[in-house]
Amino acid sequence: MSDHIITLNAGSSSIKFALFATDGGEWPRQIAIGQIEGIGVSPEFEAKVAAGGKTKRALTGAETPKSHDDALKIIIGWLSETFPDAKIAAIGHRVVHGGPIYSAPMLIDDASYKVLAGFSALAPLHQPHNLAGIAAAGRAFPGIPQVGCFDTAFHRTQPFVNDTYGLPPEHYEEGVRRYGFHGLSYEYITSRLQERDPAALRRLVVLHLGNGASMCAIKDAKGQASTMGFSPLDGLLMGTRCGQIDPGVLLYLMQQKAMSAAAISDLLNKKSGLKGMSGVSSDMRDLEASAAPSAKQALEYFVNRIRRELGSLMAVTGGADALVFTGGIGSNSTFVREHVLAGMEWAGIVFDSAANQARAEVISAPGSAVKVYVMQTDEEAMIARHTIRVAKLAEAPALATA
Repeated sequence: MSDHIITLNAGSSSIKFALFATDGGEWPRQIAIGQIEGIGVSPEFEAKVAAGGKTKRALTGAETPKSHDDALKIIIGWLSETFPDAKIAAIGHRVVHGGPIYSAPMLIDDASYKVLAGFSALAPLHQPHNLAGIAAAGRAFPGIPQVGCFDTAFHRTQPFVNDTYGLPPEHYEEGVRRYGFHGLSYEYITSRLQERDPAALRRLVVLHLGNGASMCAIKDAKGQASTMGFSPLDGLLMGTRCGQIDPGVLLYLMQQKAMSAAAISDLLNKKSGLKGMSGVSSDMRDLEASAAPSAKQALEYFVNRIRRELGSLMAVTGGADALVFTGGIGSNSTFVREHVLAGMEWAGIVFDSAANQARAEVISAPGSAVKVYVMQTDEEAMIARHTIRVAKLAEAPALATA
């Protein structure tokens, strides 16, 4: 049996996981994927095996996880039962923030863990939970290599002018920078395009559109500019996040409305975006089906922000040879793709509506100067690939339910 690796993506009340076989291919082979959601509230376990078969159940009674450690034990138990011969050689983790220091995946030890913990102030809604997953995995798999893969790393190649703000330089040195996020998704897309259409990487814009949404300008396979900045709040309208906002609005809310930092954070992160604007839902499918005028307005604003950023990012790369739509909305919403690309002939994009409705992989017309792809992203596969390389896999002990 080949070695296996587990990938983990720990959130505030969830752990997403996947199991990969490392049997010699260019890309590791996913054999299972799943998650536990609602840790500490109403937890549910869900998993799917690549060979076929799904399981979903509420976690109640003695099985109720109260922490990431508890949740990981349940995941390990299911993996042990489902794949008794699997030998775990390494654990790969999604870590939202690598700060200004880490620009590539790395083995996590006590020293680097402490450095990553120091970046929690830069990503307070994500980093502590990523670290909790790393700590839980360390206790469950002592001695097994753990690899951190950073959402910010892909963007560390962007030039200074796209990495900074118009503030005194001491703030930049302290870490106030345009970090960009969704880097693992962008790296996966560029890696796959390198295999099938290397010319597309010369001048590329990727649209990662989902509950979290961002766009990235890429030149010669390297990140040049992202719509997200210091935090994942910036840029496009998202499911519940506001996206771009004038800082003067925040000063107004603090000074005139006496809102606290916590209240403003809650407003911007959880009560805004598609859901906040529409008053209907954060789910694009619900909004497309809704007759509510507010839902239409939210969709129009969402599309308008994308179109404005698309023009901006194409200016960064001096035009585009290709665009890629990815993420849950980008891959699935024919409505969004059509409204984003309508009338973009001035930019060399000739849209093929029939191909879009047919959910084709290429939705640009044959004569279009810019090729437009629709691709599924796979951040777990990217983490797994990095983990294999960084951990330099060797013989590993059998999976246990520690």
